[in-house]
Amino acid sequence: MEGDIDEVDASKAPLLEHLIELRARLIKSVLALVIGAIACIPFLPQILAFLLSPFRGAVAKYNAAQIELGNNPIATDLIATQILETFFVNVKLAVFGGIILAFPVIAFQVYRFVAPGLYKHERGAFLPYLILSPLLFSLGAALVFYYVFPYVLSFGLNVAGSGDISLLPKISEYLSLAMTLFIAFGLSFQLPVVLSLLGRAGIVNSAGLKKGRRYAVVGIAAFAAFVTPPDPMTQIVLGGAIYLLYEISIISVRLIEKKADEGDADEVKSA
Repeated sequence: MEGDIDEVDASKAPLLEHLIELRARLIKSVLALVIGAIACIPFLPQILAFLLSPFRGAVAKYNAAQIELGNNPIATDLIATQILETFFVNVKLAVFGGIILAFPVIAFQVYRFVAPGLYKHERGAFLPYLILSPLLFSLGAALVFYYVFPYVLSFGLNVAGSGDISLLPKISEYLSLAMTLFIAFGLSFQLPVVLSLLGRAGIVNSAGLKKGRRYAVVGIAAFAAFVTPPDPMTQIVLGGAIYLLYEISIISVRLIEKKADEGDADEVKSA
């Protein structure tokens, strides 16, 4: 333990050096995002087709049901109402793809910034989170793509198609909704990573997380209502997923505490 303390003391740097290091890490993260966005430019039609597939599927399902009922199907196409709307849609798609491609690089830059302040054994414990974080983000995005978003679209089509109002959805608004849901679910699934790291740092503990369940439920409900459309089912799915992750985080923090207690007991015995 004394060697670890010496190691951390040796890594201490003045505030100015920390700020310079932070600037360097931010620049590298932004460059990774820009490079990722540029790399996505040749594949913008494929990215757009991928994001539109839930919409096409929802329209096909809705029209099939209307034909069975003897009603006329709706001819719903995404439209652009401004001259530069298509251009800005392509910019959004490129940035969105760049964020996804640059996510591992950004996570690594965060690790490189905080690593000098960690003990040697803590650095090794931090590394698995660099792998777990993108996986959880992908899991949250997959939940949106394969369940939540198709349900939201089906709900919207049924509401819009039941009246005399013609539905003319804008491509920019559709993509804004899609990206908001993807990012909201992806970031929400980072909760176990964040709370586990805070627990490892001693900032939170399992007992405190258990006592804070009622406040967590209120915060999760407010977050789900804010980032999702005004659709109760979508809010319940997101809120339920985040609460499940909160409970998993409590278990993870408890396991970290148990391991730390065992390590302290071994040190006492060896002394």
